Amino acid sequence: MTQQLLFPAKEQTFAAVAGTEALFPVHRIFCVGRNYHAHAAEMGVSVDKSSQEPFYFTKHPSSLIPSGSEIAYPPQTANYHYEMEFVVAIGKAGFEVSEAEANELVFGYAAGLDMTRRDLQLKARETGRPWDLGKDFEESAVLGPIVPKAQTGIVDSGEISLSVNGEVKQHSDLTKLIWNVPEIIAHLSRFYHLQPGDLIYTGTPDGVGPVVAGDRISGAVAGVGGVELRIAK
Repeated sequence: MTQQLLFPAKEQTFAAVAGTEALFPVHRIFCVGRNYHAHAAEMGVSVDKSSQEPFYFTKHPSSLIPSGSEIAYPPQTANYHYEMEFVVAIGKAGFEVSEAEANELVFGYAAGLDMTRRDLQLKARETGRPWDLGKDFEESAVLGPIVPKAQTGIVDSGEISLSVNGEVKQHSDLTKLIWNVPEIIAHLSRFYHLQPGDLIYTGTPDGVGPVVAGDRISGAVAGVGGVELRIAK
């Protein structure tokens, strides 16, 4: 018997690759929480790397939109925040990899935005509930073109910054990541079989804050590229 779909299947999500017409099929989106000390502090918490492990939340691939998009202010929030992030694109499968092997899994890097309904996230945090309503919603993961590692080499340092309407709001360096990229990949691969197409948003520096209708967000990671987003009026 021929099987039929009850409704059209959702199309595969793709990300652009810089300098080529090739597309990166997105499998999963992992996000690292509280991976800069200064950001953890501004959120009212502290991180002790000697006694704590990284933690993660996820965004559905359908939440991904390309840099340069214009989007509506999202529903059910009055405190919509930007979070500038260095993104790692996985191009090779791996499970329980060592830190020494971790960079072998990397296809490339990009600049990204983890857009957040902060009021909903904090409400969930206060009640001990998952962060999904605050983090995983439509058009909440913004991504610039992925630059292949073959072009950049291993990226483990460099300025990360974000401006709103031309005013600098976030400014830090990748060397300030609490858990660096090899540590994140090695740790995450203990819990998941990492696959080509996985994206890892590695965390945001301090300086997060709200945006309103009409705002323009522009961020960059040195040596990797930029990301832009407009909030419609």
